[in-house]
Amino acid sequence: MVKKRRPTHPGELLREEVLPEAGITPMQLATRMGVSRRTVSTLLQEKSRVTPDLAHRLARVFHTTPNVWLNMQQAVDVWDAFTAHKDEYERIAPLKVA
Repeated sequence: MVKKRRPTHPGELLREEVLPEAGITPMQLATRMGVSRRTVSTLLQEKSRVTPDLAHRLARVFHTTPNVWLNMQQAVDVWDAFTAHKDEYERIAPLKVA
């Protein structure tokens, strides 16, 4: 079952809650993670995804696990795919298993 509301993108969580709470800027986060400012910027703008590499970097900075970030991203990806292809998915006949 897919939720009616799109799950929170990891970039939104970082932008709206995590960075302000941590008291750091996107530039400072990029420097800490060893990535470009553009990498952080596109994530915060929700124009890019959390990759496994980025998940490891975020986990290290924020004392979490990579799976926290990857699970958030996966929830967004599943929702986006479903909403983009809902009509196609509904035409697929489920296999009847005995």
